[in-house]
Formats: sequence, C-alpha cells, structure tokens
Amino acid sequence: MSDFFNTYGSLIVFMVLNALLALSLYLPLMAGQLSLASPGFFALGGYIAAIMSTKVFHVEAGAYPLGYVLIEMLLAALASGVLALIVGIPSLRLRGIYLALATIAFIEIVRVLSLTLEITGGAVGIFGIPQPFGTPLGYLWLALPLLIVAALAIWRLERVRVGRAFNAIRADELAAGAMGINTTYHKVLAFTLGAILAGIVGVVYAHVLNTWNARQGTFEAGVAYLTYVLIGGSRTVVGPIVGGLALTALPEVLRSLGGESLPTWLNNFLNSGQSIIYGTLIVLSTTFFPQGLITPRLLRFWRRTRASNDQ
Repeated sequence: MSDFFNTYGSLIVFMVLNALLALSLYLPLMAGQLSLASPGFFALGGYIAAIMSTKVFHVEAGAYPLGYVLIEMLLAALASGVLALIVGIPSLRLRGIYLALATIAFIEIVRVLSLTLEITGGAVGIFGIPQPFGTPLGYLWLALPLLIVAALAIWRLERVRVGRAFNAIRADELAAGAMGINTTYHKVLAFTLGAILAGIVGVVYAHVLNTWNARQGTFEAGVAYLTYVLIGGSRTVVGPIVGGLALTALPEVLRSLGGESLPTWLNNFLNSGQSIIYGTLIVLSTTFFPQGLITPRLLRFWRRTRASNDQ
C-alpha cells in the first residue's frame, strides 16, 4: 500500500484538485452561465501564492508554515472575488456563446499580463515556491478536506433559496425574472463563488508544483475543466467531482496500458492521444448523455435502491 501511495501520490492530489476546479466551473453553470473564466482566477491564486511565499514571507530554513498558506488562500479568495465582481457585472449581461467568448478573453488578458509583468517573472515564471508538506501526497490533508467542504457547501446551496433561484435561471432566465428573481445579482454571485474557489485551488496547486508561470491557467485548461463537468454531470454536485477524478486519472491509466506487446502506433496513441480521446468523450457524452454520467435521476435511483436494501 505504501508503494502505491509513493508512486501515485502526486496523481491522487491532482485528481482532488482538479475535482475542485470542476466545481468552480459548475457553480456558474448552476445559474445557466457557460463561463470558462476559472483558469484565469486559478492562475491569479497561483501567482499570489508564488509572490507571497517567495518575496513576502521569508522562511530561511525549515518547513514553510501552514498558516502562511492559509493567509495566501484568504488573499486569493479576496482578490478573486473582487476581480470576479469587476469582470462579472458587465460580462454576465451576455448569454451563451458570447459569455464564453468574453471569459476566454479574460483568460488571455491574464496570460498576457503574466507574460509581461516583472512581478510575475515574465515567461520564465516564479521558481522555488516552498512546499510546506514536503511530499506531494502530504497535500492530500489540505486538498481532501477542501473538496469535502466545497462539495457540502454547494450541495447545501442547491437546497436553499439562492440555489433554487440558480436553478430557475438555468431553466428559463426570462421566466425567472418575471417571477421577481434578480437574475443579474444571482448570476454574478454564482460567477464570484466559482472564482473564489478557483483562486483558492490555485494557491494549493502552486505549492504542489513548486513553480508557477503563464502555462498554468490557459484556455486549454478551461476546456479540460469543462470536460470534467460535461462528462461527469452538469446537474448535480457529484458529477463534476466524478468527472474531475476519473478524467485526471485517465491519462495515467492509458499510459499503464502501453507495453511491448502492443503495436508502436497504439502505444504512441495511448501516451499522447489524450486530446483526441477527450474530444471523443465530449462528443459521445453530449450525444448519448446530455446531462452527463451522473444525473439527479441516477442518484435518486441509487438512494431508493439503498433504502430498499437496508429494509
């Protein structure tokens, strides 16, 4: 068992963190908003962690205090929330593909700024970010509770008045507005909550990677997060978590399938054809499972089956 965790410790941590990033994209989708802005806020959180840990919090020797990481997470949440309000208020008046294009533009703005600003290290980025937990698997003690808290908070949010307003806007925004729901307020709220979660995850990610540059938080990453949600399920909080966990592990599974017994072309495809496989999965999922693999109906069926077995 110890050999397994030593070998796949980093993969397990990235699975949990990517599930959190999928939830950050799921939050605006709760209000019917196709936003791809999460990678931008993710990059912002990573840069806050990198700058604070290397240029502000000077730790000469010994382990990097966990309290500093928590301060960085708080700063990332505040910065992401304020920036989300600035970006969200004008852009969330758009709908559908126009909103997606606006959020893609936001990602590109963040990327260009990170390439040109001196404080971000330019194209080289920032190296030597302290690692408070030492081994990658140690971050599971921070990432897993964060995932549990975020999932429970979103699950609870879906069952209160705000969550019901989100669902009404997703079902029919005009009808929701006619019923007296402030659609702009709720869309900005969902967008801001997703941004805060993405910024916090960026802090943890930066410490795990030990380096941060403009290659983190790109448009391609946004497509990957959207894939997690679409395939896992966009109608329940369980779906993005399952999608993030499974699809993060998928490349490693494909690499493990390779071997000398397989033809060279098949080995090369399994090792480098993840983009093709992801694209194929999106096409198949949206065609045959438009709500994803994990749907509210499936969860209700599972609960009924479990209740009948208990009796």
